[in-house]
Amino acid sequence: MLRSFYGYFEPVASLPMKSLLLSLLCFSFTATAFPDESGVADLQIGDPAPAFSLPGIDGKTYTLDDFKDGKVLVVFFTSNHCPTSHGAADRIKTFLADFRSKGMNFVAINPNNPEGISIDELGYTKYSDGFEDMKRYAADQDFDFPYLYDGETQSVAKAYGCLTTPHVFVFDAERKLRYKGRFDDSRYGGDDSTVKSPDTRNAVAALLVGKTPPVEITKPMGCSTKWRSKKVGIVERMAAWDATPVAVELIDLAEAAALRKNGTGKVRLINVWATWCAPCVAEFPTLVQTSRKFGTRNFEFITISVDDPGDSARVKSFLEKQKSGMSKRVQKSVEAEGRRTNHYLYRGTEIDQLMQALDPQWPGGIPHTLLVDPDGTIFWRHNGPVDRETLWGAILEHMGDYYVRDDVSGKK
Repeated sequence: MLRSFYGYFEPVASLPMKSLLLSLLCFSFTATAFPDESGVADLQIGDPAPAFSLPGIDGKTYTLDDFKDGKVLVVFFTSNHCPTSHGAADRIKTFLADFRSKGMNFVAINPNNPEGISIDELGYTKYSDGFEDMKRYAADQDFDFPYLYDGETQSVAKAYGCLTTPHVFVFDAERKLRYKGRFDDSRYGGDDSTVKSPDTRNAVAALLVGKTPPVEITKPMGCSTKWRSKKVGIVERMAAWDATPVAVELIDLAEAAALRKNGTGKVRLINVWATWCAPCVAEFPTLVQTSRKFGTRNFEFITISVDDPGDSARVKSFLEKQKSGMSKRVQKSVEAEGRRTNHYLYRGTEIDQLMQALDPQWPGGIPHTLLVDPDGTIFWRHNGPVDRETLWGAILEHMGDYYVRDDVSGKK
């Protein structure tokens, strides 16, 4: 048995290793039934727009004929999770405001299957790419255009040759392809000066006045299309991650204060807990999920146990059962700091002193959780079990959901 969490598959804790291997083998034999990247078209300039019939988030089913009006049709493949798509969001709104009244029609299509997305690919979003999450994401972004789902069969993505999100296809009044590629040449958000070549804008502006686009083909850039067949590899990789060993080291007051001071360039999630604390145990899977979700960003999960210093083996056993091993990326950054783990057992006896060193506003009791900026500033704290959505929201609000140029606060 496997259970799914936003494209992340982990073995049930009680599953024997032999059964896990048999499950993985079963997945490998059934993978051919999944939509995959085979048969992806290479649509050529002058080719007609491929027909489609897809569900929209508004409950309607849309076909190509629903977009027959207008001098130009823009088919915009995008997704909920991709930071490059997020970065273009405001520029899309300006683009629509400038051209829809002049005869441009526009439709967005999500090509991704959420089972083809690993949890560590979701570090720039609260959502995965399933249909229900499309509704939530579109509401957050104030989408006022049709947003369609192709993730079930991914046949439309193949027909158009969608390689990434975003990937843009511009058709003329006869619905013949006249431009394909990137939306523009910037992968960043929040700063329009990063755009040097507004390729889609230029193509649409030319077609609306009967001219040929100045550039007809560019290379799309963004997040690769998430074919459902990637599920098999994700299961195998997560199983290997689950088996990563955990090291636990004793830590004194000064060392704990140093972790809190940070200065590493990473946002730190610090959790104080104990194996005897029921709320701590209950919330721990959420913290591990959070660690994996943001693990490809400048982010690190650190735990400090206040169990008896002699209970190191018990703490280690718990952490390994929770699959708390570091990713290779995080391990590399930890070793660069001269450390060998991100899991600690407080050797002191005065918890009040630890509270003062980590967070003078800590009211007492555990679990206690902090989000610490690279400069050592606590930008979020919570005493008691954390709520997953609230925690993720705090991280994304601080770190952002798109790439920002020349930024060192955790954004890329």
